[in-house]
Amino acid sequence: MVKDRVTVITGASRGIGRSIALAFAAAGAKIVAADVTLEGCQKLVDELAAQGVEGLAVECNVTSKEDAERLVDTAVEKFGRIDVFINNAGITRDGMLMRMKDEDWDAVLNINLRGAFICTRAVAKVMTKQRGGRIINIASIVGQMGNAGQANYCASKAGLIGLTKSNARELAKRSITVNAVAPGFIATAMTDALPEKVRQELAAQIPLERLGSSDDIANAVLFLASDESSYITGQVLAVNGGMYM
Repeated sequence: MVKDRVTVITGASRGIGRSIALAFAAAGAKIVAADVTLEGCQKLVDELAAQGVEGLAVECNVTSKEDAERLVDTAVEKFGRIDVFINNAGITRDGMLMRMKDEDWDAVLNINLRGAFICTRAVAKVMTKQRGGRIINIASIVGQMGNAGQANYCASKAGLIGLTKSNARELAKRSITVNAVAPGFIATAMTDALPEKVRQELAAQIPLERLGSSDDIANAVLFLASDESSYITGQVLAVNGGMYM
């Protein structure tokens, strides 16, 4: 599927990013794990190395042009190319519209949307020269349907979907596909901390009657990076248990 493909993942040290890294490593990919702090990424890469997986940990603030370019340059210096780039880094700063602080709006849009733009611009230069590559953006169900108390997060993920479609049109002539995965409610450390009643209420909104797992998302990303998806670009793959159709 993705054997020996050099795969860069932002926000790789935990949650969905970590699951993606583990799935790609298990499929034989070479992993470049990036995050705003090096410790978590290095721990992941060391864990993969013990399994015989070649990897690299890079400290990267995705809102920094210099960091994004250094991430791309470091990956190419180590492995000679980049085959897959996954824009996964993101944050939430929830709050109702009339009480949302300007800095919370700016922080979420800066990391979730501007960060993906900066990283995509940097890696597109490499993939254009290679005449091939896969760019996969981690969007969200709320970027499609909205959610009260998350105006900033919803706007960032809706913007990421638009960025995906625009970049797909621009880069297709160089055999670069650009797609997005839109997770629904996923079982994470954050949802694990919710009261059981709240978790049940969330699950009740989902036709499949359960929260998704980070592995569900990783498997979708793995498909979009594989040869089986070579004729798919500019699409949003919803992984939400049927919550939004």
